[in-house]
Amino acid sequence: MQVIRTFTLAVLASFAITSMAQVQQARGKASVTYQGKSATADDKARATQAAQLKAVEFFYAEAGESESENFDAVRDKILSNPDRYILESTVLGEEDSADKRQYTVAVRVSLNVANLRNLVKSNSAVAKAGATEKSPLAFLFVSRQVASVKSFDDRVYKRVDESVSGAVNAANVKTGVEGESISGGQIRTNESTSSKTDIAANRTRTLETGGSTVKRASEATFRLIPSANLNQVFTGMFSKAGFRVAEAAYIEPMSGGAFKVANVENDYQSGNDLKSSTLQSMVTGMRNAKVPYLAYGTLDVGAADKDPATGLVRVSVTVNAKLLDVTQAFPETKAAVGPVQYAGVGPSEDEARGNALKLAANNAARELTSQITALRVQ
Repeated sequence: MQVIRTFTLAVLASFAITSMAQVQQARGKASVTYQGKSATADDKARATQAAQLKAVEFFYAEAGESESENFDAVRDKILSNPDRYILESTVLGEEDSADKRQYTVAVRVSLNVANLRNLVKSNSAVAKAGATEKSPLAFLFVSRQVASVKSFDDRVYKRVDESVSGAVNAANVKTGVEGESISGGQIRTNESTSSKTDIAANRTRTLETGGSTVKRASEATFRLIPSANLNQVFTGMFSKAGFRVAEAAYIEPMSGGAFKVANVENDYQSGNDLKSSTLQSMVTGMRNAKVPYLAYGTLDVGAADKDPATGLVRVSVTVNAKLLDVTQAFPETKAAVGPVQYAGVGPSEDEARGNALKLAANNAARELTSQITALRVQ
């Protein structure tokens, strides 16, 4: 019974992720003015259509600046054929203000996100270009997970400064009286002596302590995760955007020995940044291969935990990605994503990690293509 329940939850979680990607709900509200005593059916239809368009606009506004710009370019096409992009519409509330002669309606719509995205892609500059005019694009994304973390003890330095001063004063005074007298054939002598000594001493001691504590950041090393399935995701997304796509491994032999995938992977195994020499080699290699655009980045897999909603294993993935134009004298970043985090669930850690990586790759590629579409990159 437990196995069946776990399997059902996994299917539901997978279905939820898929359905969210293709069908999403949004709300919109709009008002129209009318001339008669009350709103007619035509007035209500105009308000409903305006509210539906507001819902679509709200969906794109939540998606980000580049998506909103893409929406502006296809607004008229959505208005001309709303049934293709709005699967269903539900009236949440309406108000007819006779004194203001204004009718207001609020709706909730189910959007065909797949058709909306296809519409945006078909309107992009690269999609409109001919087959021979489409720009080639290479990509290199590294999936990795923390393998070990090296931490350091605090380094403590102590210093003590001490100074001592003192003084001694001494005074010795000696006085004496000696006398002699002769009387009746006798000699008498007398002697008197007095002595006095004064000594004064003082000592001052000053003690000052100080020091410093040095903390050193931990050093992490990563292990790479095979991501052949992710390459298919990136290839599919960039191809649908209209580019001629190739994996970086296919560009390496054409780069004149400058672009080496292994160097990129080695850099990402030891840190978050590529070395300057590696970046320069990548740009040189892309120019040698006559490929103007390069998409690259990392997908960092987090530790597995339990999803509180389903009880399944939950794994998060953090994405950092860039799309570089190497045709300029100075390579220019045309689009950037991250750091942004996505999570996947599954009955096991492997399945949860796989779902999270696919979701992260899909969204990262979509955001990159959305940004370059808004920039009219061809």
